[in-house]
Amino acid sequence: MLQTSRAGDVSKAEYEARVELAACYRLAAHFRMTDLIYTHITAKVPGEPGHFLINPYGYLWEEITASSLVKIDVEGNKVCDSPNRVNPAGFTIHSAVHRARSDAAWVMHTHTRAGVAVSSLKDGLLPLNQIALQFYGRIGYHDYEGIALDLEERERIVESLGAFPALILRNHGLLTVGESAGQMFSGMFYLNRACEIQESTLSMGLPLAKIEEALAGHVTRQYDKMAFGDGDLLLEWEAMMRLADRLGDDFRE
Repeated sequence: MLQTSRAGDVSKAEYEARVELAACYRLAAHFRMTDLIYTHITAKVPGEPGHFLINPYGYLWEEITASSLVKIDVEGNKVCDSPNRVNPAGFTIHSAVHRARSDAAWVMHTHTRAGVAVSSLKDGLLPLNQIALQFYGRIGYHDYEGIALDLEERERIVESLGAFPALILRNHGLLTVGESAGQMFSGMFYLNRACEIQESTLSMGLPLAKIEEALAGHVTRQYDKMAFGDGDLLLEWEAMMRLADRLGDDFRE
């Protein structure tokens, strides 16, 4: 059974983080980026170094609420009173990124059909269209090492990600990070969308209209200005929160 509201049991900052994280799960379910009860979206607990929020193991993403999220430490152990299980093995990738990147307060990992398909290509994500250019020169690649249960792999994952906002885990899936929920979620939405478009483009079997390197770099910089200079990213996340409320505002409970 899900817990009752924790609004009065935690700090205001933690409760707000819980609400945004629960919204991320509901939105990911809405956009069909889930893998049944598997994979994770995690967030650092504000003001509590080494503590994170994660989904309760066994629940579909459209079931998750602010109160059902579980607080864990860097090894995936529960540090709060909760009736819900967690999947420590599934936190391997997330713990590596959270520990290594001070700016990675939010981490999202998916196994979408298009994402796994592109991760299985030797050349990965191709600069074929405007959406893909958001990640041009700003995405890492990590070679497949099997199911991510080996703690020693964490250092190699961090090295592959570097300072990038996104990572393609070859033969596996996608990962994005952000200082905010909006930054992380937007990154995953458009990375997955770029993979979907590439999947459709290559399936046509026709000659590709390639984009010159100089122009590709110019478009990437334009994306940066929109997201961080003009505040478009904030507007986008506010719109996503409104969508989450329309889908069912019980995620705030």
